[in-house]
Amino acid sequence: MTDSATGRIAVITGAGSGVGRASALGLLRHGWTVVLNGRRMERLEETQSMAGDDAARTLAVAADVSTADGVASLFAQVRETYGRLDMLFNNAGGGAPPVLLEDLTLEQWQRVVDLNLTGAFLCTQEAFRIMKDQDPRGGRIINNGSISADRPRPNSSPYTATKHALTGLTKSIALDGRKYDIAGGQIDIGNALTEMTGGMGRGVPQPSGERMAEPTFDVEHVADAIVYMANLPLDANVPFITVMATKMPLYGRG
Repeated sequence: MTDSATGRIAVITGAGSGVGRASALGLLRHGWTVVLNGRRMERLEETQSMAGDDAARTLAVAADVSTADGVASLFAQVRETYGRLDMLFNNAGGGAPPVLLEDLTLEQWQRVVDLNLTGAFLCTQEAFRIMKDQDPRGGRIINNGSISADRPRPNSSPYTATKHALTGLTKSIALDGRKYDIAGGQIDIGNALTEMTGGMGRGVPQPSGERMAEPTFDVEHVADAIVYMANLPLDANVPFITVMATKMPLYGRG
């Protein structure tokens, strides 16, 4: 536990599994208090149970951050319970079925946009409102961009488009947050081993039309990167960081 993190409050969306869960547990080990957000309370409670004694420094809030009402509910509980916010990790996200671009429905497209992009924007707005008025002022906002923020996988247009857009949002956070001592950064993750990527060893579609097994790496290394970024003083920032499986075929893709 680091003394510098004692009393600091983080909100993590999508904290019921994968990157969000690992990052929450990592921050808890370093003394942070963590608000766990997701749509399913039972998954958030699983994360709390994995935290052991550190669970006393968690608050589980089941809310759908793809909706304005869900975001408002989440941050109302943050204000009521803690009265401040030091870090937001916009991690919640998802994709559409891997169908041909021309066969994707508007509903499928909009669902991904609402969660991956609009949800991150709405959470960022709420974080700004808290961070700029608190004492001491400021905080840090980290977006989960994914390597899809740089180049696409086949049949992933909504996911890829929203992750590219998150890069623009990250840059705007970094610029517009300066006057409030708010730092903005992004982590782009490639093939961390989670429930979402568990099938990569059996093969995933490649631009050539073939299927190929891809290597993965321990999600704890992502958590370590989040902890590093979160623990920086506000006069230092990591605007962008990529953590990926060394031998994944990112370079040569696109």
